[in-house]
Amino acid sequence: MKESRLFKIVYCILEEGRVTATELAEKLEVSVRTIYRDIDVISSAGIPIYVTTGRNGGIQILDNYVLEKTFLSDKEKQDILAALQSLSVIGNTYEKEMLTKLSALFNTHSENWFEVDFSRWGSGTTDNTKFELLKRATVNHKIVTIVYASSYNKKTKRDIQPLKLFYKSKEWYVKAYCRKQHDFRLFKMNRIIKCDILDEGFIPVDFPNLQDHEQNTYNRIVLRFPKEMAYRVYDEFKEDQLTEQENGDLIAAADMPEDSWLIGYLLSFGSSVEVMEPVYLRGILSEEAKKIYEKNKP
Repeated sequence: MKESRLFKIVYCILEEGRVTATELAEKLEVSVRTIYRDIDVISSAGIPIYVTTGRNGGIQILDNYVLEKTFLSDKEKQDILAALQSLSVIGNTYEKEMLTKLSALFNTHSENWFEVDFSRWGSGTTDNTKFELLKRATVNHKIVTIVYASSYNKKTKRDIQPLKLFYKSKEWYVKAYCRKQHDFRLFKMNRIIKCDILDEGFIPVDFPNLQDHEQNTYNRIVLRFPKEMAYRVYDEFKEDQLTEQENGDLIAAADMPEDSWLIGYLLSFGSSVEVMEPVYLRGILSEEAKKIYEKNKP
């Protein structure tokens, strides 16, 4: 308990620059006398801490003491603090405490210049909690039991070895080894309905490079959108994939997987999308639209 209090005193002084014994006593809920005894212990440990009197007096540590003891550049310190800041927004106490401690030790204040929220609109804290659980399992190499919904809405229970959290194309994924399939798999985080960490650990391995495999399963898709859909088209396609027509229409050409996801994705544009290539995809899309009409016609 005392050792923890000594560290807190050092962190607080490094962060504030100068504090009074009364302020420390109130913050740590001990007497002023105890604070002065702790200061003597800290000083005897070789930390250049000293007390000044007068109107602007207080307890201080020699300027640049910590900086002289670290090999990190100012940019490296800011990068570390920024990374911790991005994780602290999900409400994890550990990251927030570490951010405060490192800010003090680096004698550098991290500017609150960005904000990250892993949750979808209207989902509350569920997505953030899921992300924190999967992150903890990945870092600590623990098996996770998940209930996963496939593209065909088939729900399966699996035990996975989470190897890395992966962000691509505005979506979070988990790179993992699936025990059920005895193979490496990429799980979309939003489709993980439920997850629990098991006590069982695993030895992490490298996730294979699936880029070549992905390219072989993707085909060239060319789509036309009216100019009124520009707000969404520019959100979902890169600039070099788009060509603007004289009338303002947008032509999007991209390599995409031809599966049930693609059909659902195209239908999400309603009547505001026209398939130009491949031609046979037009038939598949229109047949699916007919089924929707038959099921929902008045």
